[in-house]
Amino acid sequence: MSITLDNIELSHGSFTLSADFKIEEGHKIALLGPSGGGKSTLLSAIAGFKAPDQGRILYNETDITNTPPAERPIALLFQDHNLFPHLSVEKNIALGLHPNLRLSDAEHEIVQDALRRVGLNNQGKKIPAELSGGQQQRVALARCLLRDRPVLCLDEPFAALGPALKHEMLDLVAEIVDGSNATLLMVTHQPEDAAYITDQTVLIADGQAHPPKDTAELLANPPIALARYLGT
Repeated sequence: MSITLDNIELSHGSFTLSADFKIEEGHKIALLGPSGGGKSTLLSAIAGFKAPDQGRILYNETDITNTPPAERPIALLFQDHNLFPHLSVEKNIALGLHPNLRLSDAEHEIVQDALRRVGLNNQGKKIPAELSGGQQQRVALARCLLRDRPVLCLDEPFAALGPALKHEMLDLVAEIVDGSNATLLMVTHQPEDAAYITDQTVLIADGQAHPPKDTAELLANPPIALARYLGT
């Protein structure tokens, strides 16, 4: 599996973001850079929610530039978890399988298994308002899991959580990604989050998304754009 950003140009506010590189299978990759630099814009383009002004997006050398989001091999988890407040936890998760919520007995068991995987056993009958913020993000993550896509994209979904809970959620994501050999793309403006979970980092600054580099090496020897952002 690979995702190729082939000479991509994306409009982002008052400037254009450029990207031209390949993402290989099985890596956990941070999209790191200052706020407003275009990290979420790039992730949205990969997931299919924003069309590039120029260039192509390839998946395994197949052009998916114009493929609708639902048909891409990608699951996307936003910072705003987008749970439906009037639906139970089980039904919110089941939407990952069928929008009409008509599930077979086997599919109901799949939902229960997803609840167990994210540590929400016996919480399925509750509504989102009865859960903590961290638990609500677990529900959203479980819904992503049911889509069973080889690429998981996170758009700062844990930014509002405290450090301990954030690390707990990142550990859970790493466990899930490693267990399925999925590729992780995670937007963050916190270098400590990139260091905690990812093995590669795409630096996004000054209108350029740079090719993935080893995270530890990049943070230890930051280029000028990253050093300026880090204040070093």
